[in-house]
Amino acid sequence: MPEKKPNDQQKITKGLNNYAKYSGLAFQMIAIILLGVFGGIKLDDWLNLKFPVFTVILSLTGTGAAVYYGIKDFLRMK
Repeated sequence: MPEKKPNDQQKITKGLNNYAKYSGLAFQMIAIILLGVFGGIKLDDWLNLKFPVFTVILSLTGTGAAVYYGIKDFLRMK
């Protein structure tokens, strides 16, 4: 049986679905990083620290977590 070729509408729909998936992934990664930064700032303010120790630690942790989550989600999408 011959294979059906996708028409233009199917190509557009597939492209929009991919765009939506990867845009959602980017927003989730940004949210994870911002949550770490915001939490670090609040902890540093609450503890009255002169050097922003928790901001640095939680922003780096948030970045690592976002990269891990992004890679895990990206591999699952394929």
